[in-house]
Amino acid sequence: MNDTEREAVILNSAWEMIDGMVNWAMFEKTDRTELSNLWFPTGQHLQLFLILLADFLSLPRAFKGKPVPLGLRDPPSNTTPANLTFLFHLRYVCANPILGKDTSGLNSAVEAFANWLECEFVAEAVNLHDIDAVLDLKVSRIQYIKMCGDIAKHNLARLEANVSKLRRLLATAGHDVDESAAYLAIPTFFEWFENIFIYHSSQIAEFLNNIRWEIYWYLQPEFRRSYHRKEGWTESHPWYAYHVPELIKQPVAYAMYWDAMNRARSTPFVQRFSISDSMKIRY
Repeated sequence: MNDTEREAVILNSAWEMIDGMVNWAMFEKTDRTELSNLWFPTGQHLQLFLILLADFLSLPRAFKGKPVPLGLRDPPSNTTPANLTFLFHLRYVCANPILGKDTSGLNSAVEAFANWLECEFVAEAVNLHDIDAVLDLKVSRIQYIKMCGDIAKHNLARLEANVSKLRRLLATAGHDVDESAAYLAIPTFFEWFENIFIYHSSQIAEFLNNIRWEIYWYLQPEFRRSYHRKEGWTESHPWYAYHVPELIKQPVAYAMYWDAMNRARSTPFVQRFSISDSMKIRY
């Protein structure tokens, strides 16, 4: 897959993933033009958002020696945590734009989220009553989100890696436990940090929505170049097509280019918003 095809895949995939997370089915719909906070209708919506976000904060991986799917690249070794998420691919587009020219807005939106994710905070007096421990846990935002996403998605039998991570967090806080005790602590760890995630979720949605809007603006010049009405176009039969770049030949990239252009036909369905500062000062 060449760079033009790869960019179409990256941009459409990112937009599609964000559409699945930041929408008015996932959050309570409001008639307010200015949003200061967002709410999940149910706990199931919260857990679905968390699972989808954890997927976004992961990378497609090669399987049994095969190339990474969709022609995507692997991040460099010994890289930063944000480069082990889909943000790595968006950073690649920002550094090597093809379908558009100005990536300044997209780059700012991506870097703002990456920097936020990599920051650490201390959750004070975390009560892990299943192992009779109350601890101050220092953790990065990206680490606890990915751990909680895995816990929400999998049963205990598939959480060995997260059990190891929790043991390291507890050891850093001065409380060494064996593997069995760490398994016992998983539910209460999730319960405690799920509440922190509820506090963070509105700000995360703002970051994601900003990325989506910047992808939209980045693609507007290409959309205007590419979109055209087909012969026989009428108001009742609005037939249209796109002048797909000649370098896009792979069927999956061709389809994703079309999808990206169709998304670019109208503005994102969640307006720009900025969450209240009172929902950004903790953790």
